Amino acid sequence: MSLPADRTALDLLDAYLEALGDGTDLPLPQGLVCLAAEGGGELVHWVLGRLRCIPCEPKGTFARQAGSLLAEFRSRRCPWNAAALRLLGDTYTFAATGPRRHEDWAHDVHAVLHRSVADRWGWVRLDRDRTGTARHTVPAYPFDLPDAPEFPGRLYPLEAQAAVAALAVMAEEWQSEPAPVRSRPDRDAVLADARTLLDRYGPAARCWTNATAAACDPAPDFLAAGLQGTQSHGFVTCEYLNGLDFFEDLGLIAVTGDEVGVFWSFGAC
Repeated sequence: MSLPADRTALDLLDAYLEALGDGTDLPLPQGLVCLAAEGGGELVHWVLGRLRCIPCEPKGTFARQAGSLLAEFRSRRCPWNAAALRLLGDTYTFAATGPRRHEDWAHDVHAVLHRSVADRWGWVRLDRDRTGTARHTVPAYPFDLPDAPEFPGRLYPLEAQAAVAALAVMAEEWQSEPAPVRSRPDRDAVLADARTLLDRYGPAARCWTNATAAACDPAPDFLAAGLQGTQSHGFVTCEYLNGLDFFEDLGLIAVTGDEVGVFWSFGAC
């Protein structure tokens, strides 16, 4: 079944802005030109108007401004995107959703972490390593993944409220965090954004984490501990690539009958 024209236009525009933000010099795709001419929607026309106002030179400045426009476009596209960018856009995190195609969902998580599947709704993916050269050496960089059959053995189930809190503390920095979520004046807003992200997967979703605090208790108090006080089984590479050492991580996986959502926070230096 074909996608609605407005959805197709939004997806094309997202991919185009992402390429521009990566520094790729591309003409406006003809398919997007045609869809915009046929209507395309208010958001598409707003973005194209803003894009025409960005000077093409110098190229580095153009790429940065195109990247900023992409972030604003994604925030305006849907509330889920806006919540993801507010919550996780400023920290070293990975956030992506992919389809559920296997009885053993670990295979579907592997596909998400290897960037081999797309979000069925075209919603935002947070992945600063998507185009990094380190992936030539470690395809799932920065992850070092066990084989799919071994994957669930290093994870623990979480109750729904604990999953929300685990996702909320990913808004913190691993080192020298000046304002843990538990003490922020916008604590409730941070939790609301985390809840918005997980609500996508529905009340029947099962959640898993690599945090060892969940080994004996499916409802650990992540807010009280904060990111710095959370211990976990590591899923990150020990390869020293691009000048980064990974020393801590916290992951959350949401599993439904239709899709898997993966959220991961990294401590690196």
